[in-house]
Amino acid sequence: MTIIIWLVILIVNAYTIGFSITLWKGDSKVGAIAMFVVAVAIVITPFFSVLR
Repeated sequence: MTIIIWLVILIVNAYTIGFSITLWKGDSKVGAIAMFVVAVAIVITPFFSVLR
C-alpha cells in the first residue's frame, strides 16, 4: 500500500513541477515559485499524515 501511495504522490508532484516549469517559461516567475512550493509541500505532507 505504501508503494501505491508514493506512486500517486510522485505522479502529482511531477505534474505540479511540470506546470511550474511552464509558468517559469511564460514569464510568471512568482507563480512558478509558488507552484514549486506546493510541489515540495506535496512531498512533505504525507510524512505527517499518511505515512506515520
